[in-house]
Amino acid sequence: MPTLTRAEAADRASLVDVESYHVDLDLTGDGDTFRTRAVARFRARSGASTFCEFEPVEVASITLNGQPVPPAAVAGGRLALDGLAEENELVVDATMRYSNNGEGLHRYTDPADGSVYLYQHLFINNGGRVLPCFDQPDLKASFRVSVTAPADWTVATNGRLVSRDGGRWEFAPTERISTYLASLIAGPWHVREEEHDGIPLALYIRATLAEQLDAQAPEIFEVTKQCLDRFHEMFEIRYPFGHYQQAFAPEFNFGAMEYPGLVVFRDEFVPRSTITETEREHRASVIAHEMAHQWFGDLVTMAWWDDLWLNESFAEYLGARVAAEATRFTGTWTTFAIHRKAWGLRADQRPSTHPVAPAEVADTDQALMNFDGISYAKGASVLKQLVAWLGDEPFLAGVNAHFETHAYGNATLADLLRALSKAGGRDLSGWAELWLRRAQVNTLRLEAHRDGDVYREVAVVQTAPEDFPTLRPHRIGVGVYDHAGGVVTRRELIETELDATGRTVLPALAGAPVADLLLLNDGDLAYGKIRLDDESAAAVPLLLPLLGDSLARAIIWASVLDAVVDGERPVAELVALVLAALPAETETVIVEDVLRATRGLVDRYATAETRPAALELIAQAADRLIAASEPGGSRQLIAVRGLIGATVDTARLSGWLDGENVPEGLVVDADLRWLILYRLAVLGVAGPDAIEAELAGDRTATGEQWAFRCRAAVPDPAGKEAAWAAIVGDETLSNRLVELTASGFWQAEQRELLEPYVARYFAEMPAMMRIRSGMSAEKTVLAAYPAVMVSARTRELAAELLATPELHPLLHRVVLDNDDDMRRAVNAS
Repeated sequence: MPTLTRAEAADRASLVDVESYHVDLDLTGDGDTFRTRAVARFRARSGASTFCEFEPVEVASITLNGQPVPPAAVAGGRLALDGLAEENELVVDATMRYSNNGEGLHRYTDPADGSVYLYQHLFINNGGRVLPCFDQPDLKASFRVSVTAPADWTVATNGRLVSRDGGRWEFAPTERISTYLASLIAGPWHVREEEHDGIPLALYIRATLAEQLDAQAPEIFEVTKQCLDRFHEMFEIRYPFGHYQQAFAPEFNFGAMEYPGLVVFRDEFVPRSTITETEREHRASVIAHEMAHQWFGDLVTMAWWDDLWLNESFAEYLGARVAAEATRFTGTWTTFAIHRKAWGLRADQRPSTHPVAPAEVADTDQALMNFDGISYAKGASVLKQLVAWLGDEPFLAGVNAHFETHAYGNATLADLLRALSKAGGRDLSGWAELWLRRAQVNTLRLEAHRDGDVYREVAVVQTAPEDFPTLRPHRIGVGVYDHAGGVVTRRELIETELDATGRTVLPALAGAPVADLLLLNDGDLAYGKIRLDDESAAAVPLLLPLLGDSLARAIIWASVLDAVVDGERPVAELVALVLAALPAETETVIVEDVLRATRGLVDRYATAETRPAALELIAQAADRLIAASEPGGSRQLIAVRGLIGATVDTARLSGWLDGENVPEGLVVDADLRWLILYRLAVLGVAGPDAIEAELAGDRTATGEQWAFRCRAAVPDPAGKEAAWAAIVGDETLSNRLVELTASGFWQAEQRELLEPYVARYFAEMPAMMRIRSGMSAEKTVLAAYPAVMVSARTRELAAELLATPELHPLLHRVVLDNDDDMRRAVNAS
């Protein structure tokens, strides 16, 4: 797909104003192609020349204002348009190709029953794979869609269904939307329908997951209705796109995408096996996130990708907030503190860091790379800080004024700041400069100086990296906690504002009795790397299990994990804390995230000599959690998953597969069986025969995906070679199967076997980038990175590749960032 530059987009926007597209698709043919007949109507400067995106397999005809356009006008993914009139009609009849990489019109065959499913994903610049279009966010248009499909299929789009006659579907024109938001699904979908507050609701899933959707639909509908009600309380413009449909599609590249009127999720959000409370909460947050986009991104859309944060930061913030306020999942800010914010902090410290709102994004390749922890989690943290600083009422008043002014149009950072400044009575330009226009993260450290049993002085010290010397104002809380009688209670919460001088004294604590724990950033309002004072840090192993507030515990765990990543604390200390404190943890997301993060740090930071003992301690902690958990509950299942990932007790795991000594209440269902088999494959106990036997009893999409991952994990030279060949060169393999093969390939237990593939990664990934594109390519090079092969040699090979002229920007960024992560690991070892 061609890259669109910001300059090209600005030039085209000055020439063209798009009115509408009528897209007529014929999906009844065999093979890997479909037919498109598209009519685009647009105004233009008379006599001007421009282009639209268009990537056909074969062109039957092209006319512009009734005159034929020569086939040679199509080249390099673009259709040249010359001699434009003030009013123009472009008509194209062409054959297009289905994709297997999640871009354009993705075609998927369910291995369980052979049924075919399609979903359209035009993001970020894939519109030309389905129709000729002006593919940039500020050239909005109304879309009218007609589809001819097999008679037993169901079709849905952004627009309302007008009529259906057998396999012929006609849909009403949409409101004006950006091209990347035009959506469509087609296939023998299982459908559930309801209505709420005058809004038609629908859920779609492939037929082989119908039973799972039927069981989980009541909760999904409930969360959807609760979130709609809360957004209607917050926003003066009601939900603006008619019906609210949610489809769960196979092999979707994103977790979900906010297409107006037809949100699409990866179908893993409707799991076929036991679903934990953490997974239910995550699904609720994502439902709220995508619904927030109906206003932030769909109703009002960024003018160009440099204001991506107007979409993603707001949706991330509102996803956590609305789920906490409107649904039973009230702990979403705890999840945000330990999981999502950590994503932002890591991204913000890497060489590829960028401002939340960069001054310029040069092209669509760079835009794609900015869908990261900065645009999502850091931006959401900054918004949480802004609401605390500005006040919720002025914040919502400014947002509503912004919607009113720019509804169905486009807007910029300046537009939003203007509305918020007016509503809040405060000039936000200085705040925006420090928080939105400048990159990197500050470190906030607590210094506590004592005179006997009282504090002489307590201060918060703010520092910044040398190459990004920006200090920022922070609204922050400091919790003062005492321990008595086996209980830790908060004596008081001191709220203060840190200025940009670098050191802020807390007068309220001068002369106050010494506390057992001072918790910096209590309440989690601030965005920054948090470090406790020495005495509080030393007390954490004793006091952490006794803290009643899950958010406070999440803040402490996040700080400890981050200190290990930075090499300030040894990984052995983290493992000891996990064994001492985690078995008492009741918040499932904390259990899950700490086990996952600790396991990853042990793989990369522990030496070959210390790693086995560290894994054994993680397994012991998981065992204690299992013993302390309610049988059949979410915490038990999460602890079991953590144990499976750490243990080397293959006899125990094999016994579970045979139903022997299974913990009370634990259901060893299909996905848990695969997880056990995956660990046994890594350890060399389960080979190809065991994998094929398991797949024979689970001929489903999920079973197929697990089988690919397991095959790649087996420590067999021939199997590794076959897996590597699939990763770097198999164009027939779908996006999801390539990613899962890559995710199973590298194992810390197999470093000697895998050593030759380190050099091969850096030698062969540039060629892989020529057969894959966009997010599929980015996910593949990331999953295939030799992150567990921590050594100076790996870093040398990375440096050599990074010095290669004209290296693909997506590959360059993945290697650059992963090499920086490895730098930390090498320095810590």
